[in-house]
Amino acid sequence: MEINWVVVGWIIDMILNGVVWLIIGVLALSLIDITDKWTRKALKFMGKIDEWIREFVENSLEWVLKKNLNILSSIILLVILGTLSQLGIIPKLIT
Repeated sequence: MEINWVVVGWIIDMILNGVVWLIIGVLALSLIDITDKWTRKALKFMGKIDEWIREFVENSLEWVLKKNLNILSSIILLVILGTLSQLGIIPKLIT
């Protein structure tokens, strides 16, 4: 009985490729898990900052409007809204 070395080589190649892809899959899944945790922490942090900015804008505008400082209130509003639009927060709020 003769051994077909092409078939043996093909089987060995398939096994080694399977092992290599298994290792790549395990590493990729662990990397995805780590970045998923970082993404969740970043989203929680962004939520806290968003709430803080909303509270700050609301309180500062109420104080300025109570003092009847129209020009100052429009400048503050212009600066705040300009900053929020540059950070990309306003387009997110619109959508």
